[in-house]
Amino acid sequence: MGKQAIGSIGYNQLNRFETLMYLMVYPHRPMVQTKTIELINYDKLPAGQNAIVAVMSFSGYDIEDALVLNKASLDRGFGRCQVLRRHVTTIRRYPNGTYDRLNGPVLNEDGTVMKKDFENIEADGLPGVGCYLNPDDIIINKQTPSVVESTVPGAASEVTWKACPMRHKGTEGIYVDKVMMSVNQDTQQLFKVNTRQTRRPELGDKFSSRHGQKGVCGIIVEQEDLPFSDQGICPDIIMNPHGFPSRMTVGKMIELLAGKAGVLNGEFQYGTCFGGSKVDDMSDILIKNGFSYCGKDYLTSGITGEPLQAYIFFGPVYYQKLKHMVMDKMHARARGPRVVMTRQPTEGRSKDGGLRLGEMERDCLIGYGASQLLLERLMLSSDVTDVYICEECGLLGYAGWCTYCKSGAKVSKLQIPYACKLLFQELQAMNVVPRIQLSEY
Repeated sequence: MGKQAIGSIGYNQLNRFETLMYLMVYPHRPMVQTKTIELINYDKLPAGQNAIVAVMSFSGYDIEDALVLNKASLDRGFGRCQVLRRHVTTIRRYPNGTYDRLNGPVLNEDGTVMKKDFENIEADGLPGVGCYLNPDDIIINKQTPSVVESTVPGAASEVTWKACPMRHKGTEGIYVDKVMMSVNQDTQQLFKVNTRQTRRPELGDKFSSRHGQKGVCGIIVEQEDLPFSDQGICPDIIMNPHGFPSRMTVGKMIELLAGKAGVLNGEFQYGTCFGGSKVDDMSDILIKNGFSYCGKDYLTSGITGEPLQAYIFFGPVYYQKLKHMVMDKMHARARGPRVVMTRQPTEGRSKDGGLRLGEMERDCLIGYGASQLLLERLMLSSDVTDVYICEECGLLGYAGWCTYCKSGAKVSKLQIPYACKLLFQELQAMNVVPRIQLSEY
């Protein structure tokens, strides 16, 4: 999990042009350290935050490892991160002496910008630093030349310019962070635009403690509805206790205890396996400060104002925000683009593709007996097409005419997947003749 955690990557991180970089806005040093952390200087470039965790069930949105997050903590910057992305284009030279160029915004006769997505493009074809780009806005306005040879002998050939702008593909707005001009190895001009987006945790974002206890955010709750301790402390995260017995992550319990003792004592504790801070010593510190020896607190319900029926295990745990965020993965479509050859929906989120019903899902529908649903998903919603088939020879024909039998007496129309029709035609191209036998329906 540590390899997927968002943190700091270096002290020069804001000067770098990386393809994709995730940065934590307020990283913390862990309260409970290990020998390894000191050896690799992890505490100088950390990737996580010390969260106050209450181990209890709350609201039913925390089933199966889901977490409950405190909205006020998110407002204060818990789990906030920045996504920096690089957009690059080169100015290529062509053998015929022409080369690509950057072009400013397309203007009307009165000098106003013709299209809204050109608003942030300046005269040099690049966006201004600090400007806000909406989805599908142009980041770099590049044009490529196409040379048209003149038909008149001796006349110069004409150059027409074709726009091929680089657009912002995401679903949320971004800011232009930096713009750089440079050259590459072949001395071609190079333009780089770094964009920045600040994200706060939302439903479905993934978090994990350092013990592999990963979970997604199930609900974000107003602080006034969360339980609070005698000191008035509200948890940042509520974690379901059912995550402990089967996983046996005792280290997490020890970390909570040691972290709580360290906060009260004002020092970092050690969670190194078989040699860290001893549980007995931590319990002594808690007792000296007026807490229960086992790390449990008396909590009051924020909804009813009554004390909770049990004492709640309550204290700080170092949590990491992982790079798997809903904004990067969420995808749905009703109708959309199709592949030209098979006429089936395209594949993948980047191409606005369809969600495929695979073989195992098909098996479930067959087992359930939902044959019409199966037909709808596999054919009607995908690549249904009308074909005409001759009842005598069983080959594909046209409306009212069979090219093989040279007659139109018995040509029937039916619906099949287009991919099936394509397969039949490709087989016929290789001298394999598939024939469809029709019967009265």
